[in-house]
Amino acid sequence: MIRYVLAFALMGTAAQAADNREEVCGQQGTVMSAIQEARLDRVRESKLEAHLLETNPGWPDSYKVAIQQFAPIVYAAKRKDLKNVDLGAQITQQCLDNWDKIQEMQKSVSN
Repeated sequence: MIRYVLAFALMGTAAQAADNREEVCGQQGTVMSAIQEARLDRVRESKLEAHLLETNPGWPDSYKVAIQQFAPIVYAAKRKDLKNVDLGAQITQQCLDNWDKIQEMQKSVSN
């Protein structure tokens, strides 16, 4: 499942400066963790975005896009499979590991 998450992470937010990589990747991980927690708490996917935004998350508004990208992946998984995995940590690490590739892809898309 996580390789599909990487594909969505590559489409992420607008291109960011290299010195923001920890912040950007950390925010993506935070969004993923919040989605995973909501799924485990039985929040319906149709109510997910409203539910997450009601909690007054610390991420910028631009990360709403990540909710729409990550939610289908998390909601396609069985809840029991989500109990023993930290998707937030995994997406953060994948983002950090692939930062240069992500930046190249975003530059090529914006050109």
